[in-house]
Amino acid sequence: MDFDDDAKLDTGQIQDRRGQSSGGGGGGGGINPGAVAAGGMAYKLAGGGITGLVVMGVVVLLMSGVLGGGGSGQTAVDTGQGTGTSQSGDLASRCQTGADADQSSECRIVAAVNSVQAYWAGALDGGQTPYRKADTVFFSDRVSTACGAATSAVGPFYCPADETVYLDLGFFDELRSQFGAQGGAFAETYVIAHEYGHHVQHITGYDTLVGKDRQGPESGAVRLELQADCFAGVWARNAVRTGFVESITRADIEDGLDAASVIGDDRIQQRTQGRVIPEAFTHGTSAQRQRWLETGYTTGDPNRCNTFKASSL
Repeated sequence: MDFDDDAKLDTGQIQDRRGQSSGGGGGGGGINPGAVAAGGMAYKLAGGGITGLVVMGVVVLLMSGVLGGGGSGQTAVDTGQGTGTSQSGDLASRCQTGADADQSSECRIVAAVNSVQAYWAGALDGGQTPYRKADTVFFSDRVSTACGAATSAVGPFYCPADETVYLDLGFFDELRSQFGAQGGAFAETYVIAHEYGHHVQHITGYDTLVGKDRQGPESGAVRLELQADCFAGVWARNAVRTGFVESITRADIEDGLDAASVIGDDRIQQRTQGRVIPEAFTHGTSAQRQRWLETGYTTGDPNRCNTFKASSL
């Protein structure tokens, strides 16, 4: 994957909270897949964190106040005013052009976010619901969000309550070292495009179709995740037109397909539990995730991504 060297990057779409405190102390807080709270659901890339057990893929985060705050019942919102030192200014100085994106993983994520949002802004232009930009938050270890408190073990996720994508960049190393993905630049940008696919679903109302149908091979949760994979492929087909990407090769797409395969429900369950339980699926099988990513890339048409009407996943 190659970025346009002359493309001007907008780091204003990134909040860099690495090294900042999320507040609170002691234990408690964190992910609670069974808790239903006012903040809504957070949509994740995979059914379980890289280091955690397989849990509900469309999780509901416990609204327990500031992370570790002992369950105050208040909405957990990270204001970005932690005790650590923000690296946002440093990111802006280092990630200025597409040439920087070709040399730095951090800048590559910035460029991918810029490209994905530029595509969807154009794709939804003139529609009933125009695109609205969403921030990506870089964090380390733990973060508080409008959906609740989370740790790095959750993996990348999108919170619809604050319309923000959350990402610990260490996830990409774990994707390779613990899940066995080949890696590559496009594997990383696929993750970003998938999470922004959830933002598009939130804007257009697809996420409301899930309801309480959150587990099972044909569930609404699986359909939501496969559609996000398809939306990621659609962006990839149109990425060059956004002005940030110079080229995406077939080899890049294969890296993305490989990443999609290692986070399929069947493969994760086999790895963590020693058996496959379709009734607990939340994201789809490896083959399904590859199929819908490929569908999006082959067609380049978001209208071909309506998994909620698909007779076969």
